[in-house]
Amino acid sequence: MQLNQTFFKFTPILQEKIWGGTKLATLLGKKSNNPKIGESWEISDVDGFSSVVCNGRYIGWTLKELLKKHKEHLVGVTVYEKFKDTFPLLIKFIDANQDLSIQLHPDDSIAKSRHNSFGKAEMWYIMQAEENSKLIVGFANDSSKEEYLKHLKNNTLTAILNQDIVQEGDVYFIPSGRVHAICKGVLIAEIQQTSDITYRIYDWGRKDSTGKPRELHTEQAFDAIDFTSEENYKSAYETKMNAVSPVISSSYFTTNIICVKGKVLLEKPTLDSFKIYMCVSGKVTFMHGDEEETLQQGETLLVPYICKNYAIKASETSKILEVYIV
Repeated sequence: MQLNQTFFKFTPILQEKIWGGTKLATLLGKKSNNPKIGESWEISDVDGFSSVVCNGRYIGWTLKELLKKHKEHLVGVTVYEKFKDTFPLLIKFIDANQDLSIQLHPDDSIAKSRHNSFGKAEMWYIMQAEENSKLIVGFANDSSKEEYLKHLKNNTLTAILNQDIVQEGDVYFIPSGRVHAICKGVLIAEIQQTSDITYRIYDWGRKDSTGKPRELHTEQAFDAIDFTSEENYKSAYETKMNAVSPVISSSYFTTNIICVKGKVLLEKPTLDSFKIYMCVSGKVTFMHGDEEETLQQGETLLVPYICKNYAIKASETSKILEVYIV
């Protein structure tokens, strides 16, 4: 069967979280009355949470079914050779109504040996932040296992961690092993490897719905933590109107930002990958032949490898994240 659809949208998979809120519904239009929706999984191939197509000829198909049927036509030859019938990225929007746990993710080697999973490198784009909202990212200074354990035991871990006040448009890349936490008041777009493995190391004394402290992963995390620090954890980038502006380049994914007003032609004649677009502000219409699909803020689109050129247009200044693998 030929893959005869250019733009794929999927039904969001909403995840209730103890720290979640209402912004995914009120700001991004996700359909839920639950006051604790923390995540909207936009494109997912995590076991048990395979995204379902909600537009075009393939309505009702799961991402897993699409990939098994259309293979490299969907994701690209090189991507398919590496990942086979597993889609390599997990795309989310996250609303932190309360501080998330301080955590980290294992690298590919540890995740493979312990969990038969990919590791987890990720990036955050700040879509909205309340006044003085912050992120915890990495250590303030180079640390050690001994210093870390001392502060963990004394409940003073935050004293040695880096904390940044953030605003709309800030970007952070979080490699595996880096200690981090999204804090109260932050709404983000997240791009990550396909993995749901998290090592929670500190949770503010919080209890779950049964009144018990949430599980910590102190021993598992110990060998996975990167104790080195960086002078600046925030990613620097510049944007130009109606142009593709680089933001993050890694071996796991590449992310660009496109600020658009009017019409822009997008081409990928030599790129051996699918592309994903996340609308982080405004509204953008994608066009290819007689096929059109509009993205509102908080919506996500998958463009298969076999589509090599298409156009986007916006009547007002809008921003989209563009994601692919090289």
